[in-house]
Amino acid sequence: MDGMRGTAAMPITKVFRNGNSQAVRIPADLAFDRNDMDVEIERVGDELRIRPVARRLDKVLDKFSAFSPDFMAEGRGENIEAERDPL
Repeated sequence: MDGMRGTAAMPITKVFRNGNSQAVRIPADLAFDRNDMDVEIERVGDELRIRPVARRLDKVLDKFSAFSPDFMAEGRGENIEAERDPL
């Protein structure tokens, strides 16, 4: 494990300095799917819990307002539904 000790069940890595902050490298098998997101960090006893920040929906209306007034005025066109197996 490139610079890490431990097992697949519980990888171990080191804390290091990045400017004035402490940082930790997240192993690839535990990495988040995206790099362009904010995370929140919570201390619980001697643990640090890192989780993605819930996406806020307040900017959704701004995105919708970017569409022109005639967006999809003629509908979506013909949609051919795929055949599905019965449930």
